[in-house]
Amino acid sequence: MIKWNAYWRLLRFNRPAGTLLLLYPTVWALWIANEGFPPFKLFFLFCIGTILMRAAGCVVNDVADRHIDKHVARTKLRPLTSGEVGLTETFVLLIILLFSALEVVINLPPNCFYLAVVALFLTSIYPFCKRYIKAPQMVLGLAFSLGIPMAYVASDVSLNSGFFILFLINFAWIVAYDTMYAMTDKEDDLKIGVKSTAIYFADYDRLIIGMLLFFLHGLWLCWALVQNAHLGFYGCWFAAALILIYQQKLINKRIPENCFKAFLVSVYYGFVMWLAVVAALF
Repeated sequence: MIKWNAYWRLLRFNRPAGTLLLLYPTVWALWIANEGFPPFKLFFLFCIGTILMRAAGCVVNDVADRHIDKHVARTKLRPLTSGEVGLTETFVLLIILLFSALEVVINLPPNCFYLAVVALFLTSIYPFCKRYIKAPQMVLGLAFSLGIPMAYVASDVSLNSGFFILFLINFAWIVAYDTMYAMTDKEDDLKIGVKSTAIYFADYDRLIIGMLLFFLHGLWLCWALVQNAHLGFYGCWFAAALILIYQQKLINKRIPENCFKAFLVSVYYGFVMWLAVVAALF
């Protein structure tokens, strides 16, 4: 009997937040690189590629953490950890995902392939970085930001000042929201020795998250000046600022459930800033 439900959960298709958080920055970059009019083919390929690579990243993470996840309340019932799905099945799924992603990449310019290989490498080592690096979110920040240069390369646009601002915005955003995510499991991670910025930042976690959010949201204004953004951008920018304030309120008492909710709210920030980019270039 095919375990469709278990496979669906293994690939995290039941939790689209991670896919959207990976997709939105890539979409920002596609819109910016193409001055507001990205070709539908590129948009479609990047959407499919993002879905496949996020699913592959989740599988790699679950394989690497299968012995650790059983000690964490939030992850102990994941299909691989609980035994609902076997290791062989998991590797078969991973191979299918990677070959499907390769099919997407070969429809993009050759340089995109090299960036995709780097992204796959960083995604693959990230679970192990949680054992040895005090701030593994830095590695995740790089891995999750590589869709931005891929979008520029695929659009045949040079990596200009706008690109570097966007890359820095996204890197800071990833570190901030994944620290919120890590705050959810902080107590379990301390017991089993898993490292994260939530632990590394210690009592300064909320302050540093706030500083990162303030910094990255301010950088959007720098981008708007470089881009000569239309006025509609600023209305969306203000709405997105309210989302960041709400996130700070959610993590204020470090309640795990609220920290996880704050992480999920990041999806709305990504969407509103996509609208901001569209408005800026309209």
